[in-house]
Amino acid sequence: MVAELTYPEVGSTRHGPLPGGYHHLRHRYPLPGGCFETAADAVLSWRLHRAAGVRIRTDAPRATTGVLVTAGLGVGPARLWGPCQVVWSADSPTLAGFGYGTLPGHPERGEEAFEVVRDDTGAVWFEVRAFSLPDRWFTRAGGPVVRAVQHAYAWWLGRTLRRLCAGR
Repeated sequence: MVAELTYPEVGSTRHGPLPGGYHHLRHRYPLPGGCFETAADAVLSWRLHRAAGVRIRTDAPRATTGVLVTAGLGVGPARLWGPCQVVWSADSPTLAGFGYGTLPGHPERGEEAFEVVRDDTGAVWFEVRAFSLPDRWFTRAGGPVVRAVQHAYAWWLGRTLRRLCAGR
């Protein structure tokens, strides 16, 4: 079941090009060799997001299609909550991750994907892909600052996942 998502291009972070008319984010971060299983579990179990300092409220222990999740970024009363629903998930020997889409009340509208990929050479990568537009007055007012925060967040997730892999 898909809740009332705030954008029509559901699943676009998984297949095909990101849709036009949105801001796009693409980030690829190398991970240590041999850490695919550890990284995949961290992404799918919400461990990555929690280790990165994100508050996670979810109705399931793992990211699978249909799961509701609300991520909180910030501190105290300045924390912003973003309700989402997982719109696709993958868990194979070469690809593990998920994409979630925004629900009403999220400060943005669009979709974001978090994937761990093992390529043909055996190298392991963490990838973040997203498309979004501001959906609240304060994200519209933030303009390029909001986009810079999104890029910094993707980089921070990659760094955090690398640290989790090193501590396996």
